Amino acid sequence: MTASAQTRDEAGAPRRPLFSSERRRDWLTACAGGLVAAAGAGAAYLPWISPRVHAQRRAQPARRTGSRLPDVPLLTHDGRQVRFYSDLVRGRLVFISMMYTQCSERCPPMTQALRGVQEALGDRVGRDVFMYSISLLPEYDRPADLQAYRELHRVGPGWTFLTGAKKDVEQVRYALGFYDPDPEIDADLGQHTGMVRIGNDALDRWCMTFILSEPHLILEAFMGVDPVSRAAGASWARPMQS
Repeated sequence: MTASAQTRDEAGAPRRPLFSSERRRDWLTACAGGLVAAAGAGAAYLPWISPRVHAQRRAQPARRTGSRLPDVPLLTHDGRQVRFYSDLVRGRLVFISMMYTQCSERCPPMTQALRGVQEALGDRVGRDVFMYSISLLPEYDRPADLQAYRELHRVGPGWTFLTGAKKDVEQVRYALGFYDPDPEIDADLGQHTGMVRIGNDALDRWCMTFILSEPHLILEAFMGVDPVSRAAGASWARPMQS
């Protein structure tokens, strides 16, 4: 599942991934405490940047994260053609993960964990929070396959499953950081990343956390990018201790 072929833009220049693997640990640390805070209007706090460099960047014109996400065409589970950034992400609060319908070990529990998130957020999902799962095997997963997977796992509204041309999905995967720098590991579907990307495109706040954790921990990460939940003092039930 290597993304090496997708690391150049249309002009042939090297493409810089939006979330490089080297920065993944920093994003995880920020998410774990729910502390991804704005460092100025519409800017995300980047914990690996020194104060001097951060001050220099504040003095420069802002480069929005969303503008670096590919706006490639994709197909939804109900057969609609959409553009990844302009139709699905722009201005929205999003959860983005990757899966494939024939995955029998890791994907079902990850889907169930995200179902817990969906249930906890209630009617916000599909209204002001949107969930997306993108197939790692788009050459095999047709919209009908994704629809069947949704029905099997009793996924509710507001959570869209996506497929498309392999090259387009790979652009999205690489831009979001769902890859491993080791080509052999990256090509092994059995080791595909069990992460969810959480973003607030309107404020340009993004983080990543583990899917295979309790839903309340994923929601704590979500609070780091969603000032509405934080301002409202939102909290979610923890599992009962035995």
